[in-house]
Amino acid sequence: MDLVGLTSLMKLTSGEREIAIGLLDGPVAMDHPALTAESIRQLPGGGPCFLPGSSACRHGTFIAGILVARRGGAAPAICPGCTVIARPVFAETTSDGQRLPSVTAPRLAEAICACVDAGAQVLNLSAGMSQPSTRQERELHMALNYAAGHGALVVVAAGNQGTLGSSALTRHPWVIPVVGYGMDAQPMAQSNLGSSMGKRGLGAPGENVTSLSPNGGLQTQDGTSVAAAFVTGAIALLWSRFPKASVSEIKRAVTGGHGPRRTSVVPPLLDAWGAHQTLSVTQSARVTQ
Repeated sequence: MDLVGLTSLMKLTSGEREIAIGLLDGPVAMDHPALTAESIRQLPGGGPCFLPGSSACRHGTFIAGILVARRGGAAPAICPGCTVIARPVFAETTSDGQRLPSVTAPRLAEAICACVDAGAQVLNLSAGMSQPSTRQERELHMALNYAAGHGALVVVAAGNQGTLGSSALTRHPWVIPVVGYGMDAQPMAQSNLGSSMGKRGLGAPGENVTSLSPNGGLQTQDGTSVAAAFVTGAIALLWSRFPKASVSEIKRAVTGGHGPRRTSVVPPLLDAWGAHQTLSVTQSARVTQ
């Protein structure tokens, strides 16, 4: 938490119920003792875990724990006061518990629009996606445009293939792609990098993070999916503190959009407290005008 300035921000707020996070991931084990029913709202198109050993359920529950687990436990529990709108996109088809299932571009595009229509202000996508056709990529692009047009920020995991480049998700100009950083404050070798990450993205903790397991216990995971949830949680807390801030103000504060133009393929680390200080200034100036 200290690495990305979340410790101080989390002392000020646990989030507000009016701030809604669209979780596009695997199903969530709603009966986990560290989760509360008030924190998670399920959308049609998917339900809670039926196969707790599936990789989809393990991943969805893990990410939900980073965001809205009860504080005081081992999970990060960044914004338990906020609302998660869960729209599962990964099917429970495997019990290996390791490999994240993939999702088709049309299914993901549909889920993005459904979360936006349900009132989500920030979407968390940790999607492994098969290579879309030109038509499917256009459909996904339109869904991301829909999110942008409705003032919903989109946070996307950069991917864990250790490659240099972009995807249909990360190259969209509205998306905030997130790279996983290790405990040494350096990008993890497995994390994808590229111009879209360097120009518009952020880094966040992605190594040896502990969160919830669908069996009622805990698990530890690595990767950019983990890192993306830290950025999403920070945005939810900032919007909770500054509910009158515009989507552009939130995005600029989080990504450092007021700073010099970035040229590296490596994004800077999230600085949640720095973003809070920036918003404090801009929102105070608005009040005095």
